[in-house]
Amino acid sequence: MRLKPEQLNAALQKGLASVYFLSGDEPLQLGEMADAIRKTARASGYLSREIFSVETGFSWNQLALSADSLSIFSDKKIIELRIPTSTVGTEGAKALTAYCERLPDDTLLLISIGKLASATLKSRWLESIDKVGVVIQVWALDGQDLLNWLQQRLLQRGLHVESDGIKLLASRIEGNLLAADQEITKLYVLYGAGQLSTAQISDAVADSSRYDVFKLMDWVLAAQTNRIIKILAALRAEGIAAPVILWALTREARSLIHIKLALAGGQHKDTVFRNNQIWDKRKPVVDKALTRLNLQQLNSILVLAAQADRQIKGQQSGDAWETLLAVCLLFTSLPITY
Repeated sequence: MRLKPEQLNAALQKGLASVYFLSGDEPLQLGEMADAIRKTARASGYLSREIFSVETGFSWNQLALSADSLSIFSDKKIIELRIPTSTVGTEGAKALTAYCERLPDDTLLLISIGKLASATLKSRWLESIDKVGVVIQVWALDGQDLLNWLQQRLLQRGLHVESDGIKLLASRIEGNLLAADQEITKLYVLYGAGQLSTAQISDAVADSSRYDVFKLMDWVLAAQTNRIIKILAALRAEGIAAPVILWALTREARSLIHIKLALAGGQHKDTVFRNNQIWDKRKPVVDKALTRLNLQQLNSILVLAAQADRQIKGQQSGDAWETLLAVCLLFTSLPITY
């Protein structure tokens, strides 16, 4: 059975399927659907859970072995297959078809996978899942679909917004549902439930330092020096707190270090990116930074960031904003004197 994302909750209220197949590249919707399935399953006694990441070295025999084994803690269990690519391969197709032809008792299979090619939608293995379970494809939202999603999300928080306000919010978040969710949460914290004017949304969203700093991070990773200098100066002029920028910079450096170490350990890049919340729109700039920077350079960034931290706290002389600029420029691999 194929459902739209907004139909899942109603379907769960009627009962659980044996297999759920979630596909797409929109992380917020995928994550929330998987959470809803897990929550419903736990309430129905599925207390045991096994997770498999389908990457290099994974054997599809593990699916059959897990399905045939009984948990010592619970008679019901969830098997999760997390597939970072957009295909299951020949062995995966055979394994999934065989699983669906002989469904194990008291077992729920939850599969998450990237955006599927159109040809895959007609494949035999996916049709076998369709016959016994639920298949949901998640698409990036735009146009009226995005406006409808924002309106529903606002109403869930008890926020009533006129159409111009919703359109303004849509233009600011640029289709990023994670950013939209953060902005809606902030609006609720600032104003509480009730009617919101377009002016209130304009003031609150325009003043979102977190979103602006995220933009700065993208230019930092892309090594666009002129953009970096311009945005950092604008953030300082707007009164954005230096610790917010320092937090974002150190987070990016640590994330790149974790990714490099994971890749060096032989993990699949798609899995590493997903584990570090690097989604499709950011993959190109992160790839560029990974190629440009080595571990020694990334550790040097953290050392200089520590200096900026001491300057912000008044524990060391010097201008913290100048040091923050130097930290940004270190990401570009330019020689910096400080």
